[in-house]
Amino acid sequence: MSRVGLKPIPVPKGIKIAVTPNMVTVEGPKGKLEQNYLPQVSFKVSETEILVERKNDDKPVKSLHGLYRNLVNNMIKGVTEGFKRVLVINGVGYRGEVKGDILTLNLGFSNPIDFMVPKGITVAVEGNTKIVITGISKEKVGQVACEIRGIRPPEPYKGKGVKYEEETIRRKVGKSGVKK
Repeated sequence: MSRVGLKPIPVPKGIKIAVTPNMVTVEGPKGKLEQNYLPQVSFKVSETEILVERKNDDKPVKSLHGLYRNLVNNMIKGVTEGFKRVLVINGVGYRGEVKGDILTLNLGFSNPIDFMVPKGITVAVEGNTKIVITGISKEKVGQVACEIRGIRPPEPYKGKGVKYEEETIRRKVGKSGVKK
């Protein structure tokens, strides 16, 4: 069984944390994030750490305990360091470029695809084939990366498409060419 919720969350200097009856607000050098929470958990805030406590030991409450601990930890990490996700474009003629808040992708379709970058997210393209997505919200960074990858997911025969940098594509052999 996981004991994630029992770990205290360290609070670096320069981070302001406010807890209201159903909202946690974390403010730091990179920005401000807010998270709603259910009344089954509560937060004890001190100068150096935050403790997440649960009201009872029911199974759903235990899972919320660990969930909210990790959400607040990610909020603190986001406003101090930020999050980054890297996508790689594979394929002949496949490329991307950013103009303002529009990411234009040429992925083998008849027309280029324009992807509107949401507020709070920064997208940069390095060398036409590497897309770097950064932001303070881990959820938004992951969602944008997922949506961009979903436009042309990598295919298993040649590996063409958009993939995460750390992702490995299981390749298939294709036609064997053996005739009887």
